[in-house]
Amino acid sequence: MLDYVKVILLKVSFDVKLFEKELKKGLKTLVREEIEELQNWCYIQFGPSYQPVLQRCFN
Repeated sequence: MLDYVKVILLKVSFDVKLFEKELKKGLKTLVREEIEELQNWCYIQFGPSYQPVLQRCFN
């Protein structure tokens, strides 16, 4: 499921609102370890452009 969420986020990363919506949906489907891995991946992949969104979703 984690890989699927990553693919979706990459596909919707052109739109900040859609990105946030899909990230929140993805977080509901993952277990704790997957969420931690997704968080690390998101900050590496999208940190510079989506910092506020990531902070809202992961905190």
